[in-house]
Amino acid sequence: MKKTFLIMSVIFVAAVTLAAQDYKGRGRVSGYVTDEEGKPIEGVKVRLFSLKAQEGFEVNTDKGGKWVAAWIRSGGWNVDFECAGYEPKKISMDISESKKNPDVVISLRKVEGLVVTDDIRDRVTEGNSLFEQGKYDEAAALFQKILEQYPDTYPIYRNLGNCYFAQEKYDLAEENYQKVLEKDPGNAEAIIAIGNCYSNRGDTAKALEWYGKVDFEKIEDPVVLYNLGITYGKNGQYEDALKCYQKAVDKNKNFQDARYQLGLTYISLQKNAEAVATFEEFLNLYPESPQAGQVRGFLDYLKKK
Repeated sequence: MKKTFLIMSVIFVAAVTLAAQDYKGRGRVSGYVTDEEGKPIEGVKVRLFSLKAQEGFEVNTDKGGKWVAAWIRSGGWNVDFECAGYEPKKISMDISESKKNPDVVISLRKVEGLVVTDDIRDRVTEGNSLFEQGKYDEAAALFQKILEQYPDTYPIYRNLGNCYFAQEKYDLAEENYQKVLEKDPGNAEAIIAIGNCYSNRGDTAKALEWYGKVDFEKIEDPVVLYNLGITYGKNGQYEDALKCYQKAVDKNKNFQDARYQLGLTYISLQKNAEAVATFEEFLNLYPESPQAGQVRGFLDYLKKK
């Protein structure tokens, strides 16, 4: 019985292996990738997908811009060419196992700005997932590797900076946010991130200086608005804090802490009617909140005035 089981296992493994390589065959195809001036492009990712097998693989171009795909089956194939800084290109072709396939010569057009390929997008998604799991070192290592391989992907320096920020390594975080500004001086997210570094270091004046460089109308993230409000409030700038909390609540109706701080800020500005309306809405939305007792106390006080 054991021998029979072993034989069946071997057959099963072999069947799975064959099924996982349905694109395999005796065919071979190669080609070259150049820019519009005919210069070879190294590191182009060439993705080959067999229409019959519904699977495929990928290869990269060498220093001469050449790529080779061997031991593949005949039939229709989709081939994608991707490289940072160049416009992606997709082609379809028929590959033969019985005769020599002609070389595939492709020219890619250089484009201004960042071109996000599927490979970059997938790897950034993986890095963000690691970050969300609190695996900051692993996420940082992945983001660094992407930047080394694709130097034009400068926005990823912000992702890398966020990893250091989460670890309270504010100098390293700021260094990476600055690299974003070197390429995009008006990047609001990077500017605010640097302001956050100073805020967390306890340098409120410098933090406000950085926050002041951003057009308030361009700030859409409710968490960023909330953090700005906290910083302004600590500095006694209640009107500025009020604008931040109002917009944070407008952007996210269920932002409990922002609504609570909004009520407190109305009190600081002696806008009692607005504070009452805000706290009543707070209790309506969050009657079981840990802050509910304090809010009821504020309401009792305000309604007696």
